[in-house]
Amino acid sequence: MYVNKIFAEKISEELTSKVLPHHPENLYAPINYILHLSGKRIRPLLVLLGADLFGIENIDDALPASVAIEYFHNFSLIHDDIMDKAPLRRGQQTVHQKWNDNVAILSGDALLIKAYEQLSQCPAPLIPDLLRVFNRIALEVCEGQQLDMDFETSDSIMEEEYIQMIRLKTSVLLGGALEMGAILAGASSESRRQLYDFGVNLGIAFQLQDDILDAFGDPATFGKQVGGDIIANKKTILYILLGETIHPEDQAHFENLLVLGQGEASEKITGIITLYEKYAIQQKADTLKQHYTALAYKSLEAINIDHQRKTELYELANQLMKRVR
Repeated sequence: MYVNKIFAEKISEELTSKVLPHHPENLYAPINYILHLSGKRIRPLLVLLGADLFGIENIDDALPASVAIEYFHNFSLIHDDIMDKAPLRRGQQTVHQKWNDNVAILSGDALLIKAYEQLSQCPAPLIPDLLRVFNRIALEVCEGQQLDMDFETSDSIMEEEYIQMIRLKTSVLLGGALEMGAILAGASSESRRQLYDFGVNLGIAFQLQDDILDAFGDPATFGKQVGGDIIANKKTILYILLGETIHPEDQAHFENLLVLGQGEASEKITGIITLYEKYAIQQKADTLKQHYTALAYKSLEAINIDHQRKTELYELANQLMKRVR
């Protein structure tokens, strides 16, 4: 993980070096605020790892694209938090809570523009390819967010529909970050596709792991409230798998648990987790997670590059999939 650590430091230094205007304060202060909240910065790291995998001569040439991905990711978080009415992000007030919805919308818009500004600083011959990938994944992230919102009012969601939603909302940005790094290093179209597939399938597995941890994680290490998705009736993979397998005699009990309010949160969490355990939902979700993890590793193995050069990506993937929070 030595290279990952070096790259993470480079990203942090690059982000810190970006000096935003001071005026209008209510436009730029929220951007500074969200960028300085502690995050894993996995996505910008993937840009550098994708470039490094294919032997880019100067890793600093990939930093503008790396920052662009981080800017886009945080833009999407600002807007998602408004839509979700989320009070907290990374343990701190969300931008729309600290300021207001209008300020958050405009600051998010400005951050997206700053992402394109960063892309314009990439090597000129590569900008068209980088823009094609960036625009494709940006639009897909919007599609995924819309599907997620549509699911809130849908009575029946199939497993395949949920996988497609998280692929768009979460995973394509991981795959796209890696692909942009590969473009910067001059990788072939086939290698770019294989690396993209690795990132997308890893992202799906990562989100499935997050769904599992919400219900079955250790409260001491999870980093957020265990059962938060259950309280919110969020249609995670656990919820969907239970809906597909629950017997009629338990259906009414499940529906009664779903309508319990905040004052009965403990009863709700306990009751639904009991149903998850009865129908072995954790095991079913874990099997699905392992399927997408295996697909990710298969794509990485297929890339015609010396195995040793893939070490950092394997180690990062293992770290993500073995996390407990």
